Amino acid sequence: MQSPNLPVSGFLRQSQIIGSIVPVGASTLWRWVNAGTFPKPVKLSGRVTAWRCEDVRLWIDQQRSAGDKAAA
Repeated sequence: MQSPNLPVSGFLRQSQIIGSIVPVGASTLWRWVNAGTFPKPVKLSGRVTAWRCEDVRLWIDQQRSAGDKAAA
């Protein structure tokens, strides 16, 4: 199964992740980042933070695997 409409590589901004890829709000996303359960973003500049597409894809795949194991 493929990850939802994600580029193969590059960066995703928070607005691209919330709602369309991960159905949670910004505070939950950042709580997950701080807890280490969602990939940490990278600072591209002083005011620009983004996530690597590859890291988000891996996280999605891990969530699927965990869900499959729980269902079994």
